[in-house]
Amino acid sequence: MDLKTITYLVVGATFVLYIGIAIWARAGSTKEFYVAGGGVNPVANGMATAADWMSAASFISMAGLIAFMGYGGSVFLMGWTGGYVLLALLLAPYLRKFGKFTVPEFVGERFYSNTARIVAVVCLIIASVTYVIGQMKGVGVAFGRFLEVDYATGLGIGMCIVFIYAVLGGMKGITYTQIAQYCVLILAYTIPAVFISLQLTGNPLPQLGLGGTMQVQMSICSTGSIRW
Repeated sequence: MDLKTITYLVVGATFVLYIGIAIWARAGSTKEFYVAGGGVNPVANGMATAADWMSAASFISMAGLIAFMGYGGSVFLMGWTGGYVLLALLLAPYLRKFGKFTVPEFVGERFYSNTARIVAVVCLIIASVTYVIGQMKGVGVAFGRFLEVDYATGLGIGMCIVFIYAVLGGMKGITYTQIAQYCVLILAYTIPAVFISLQLTGNPLPQLGLGGTMQVQMSICSTGSIRW
């Protein structure tokens, strides 16, 4: 079996998994569609949130930004991560406590002001459009490479899959597909990190290897050149 066939099978299995989750978790009420019925386990919710952070915008865009700009690019990564922390601490708990489905609803109710609601809507649209542009760019590039099609076709395929599980399952379907994505991404992050840490420091735990001594092997070739 060649690499192209294996790629099609893996990508196809991912599509089937996402659509299957959407059908299984399809929303039956407004509360399920917007807030997954409020019945998602906190650990599962954390996994879904982490998967959203480790999405195409982070995995491709942020990694590429840091690779291109060097240390200066890490400023954007810290802002990206800090924004998630602020949302989780300052908005998410109170949104649920007030029983609202959207941020503008909560802001308008909290400050008793339609002006504050409008400002929240404008901020939300700007942030969402910026985020979706990065996501869709990543989707088009990834599917275009994996399926060996042009960018527009890859983007269309990705958008169709997202549309199906978002419309069928709502927030409940999105949450559980994000959990499945988390399992894939955390392995994709962890396995290379373990082997890189093992190769450079002799320690399989990257967190411990970070402060370890790098094991650099140098040998002199017969020609006199240095080989690392």
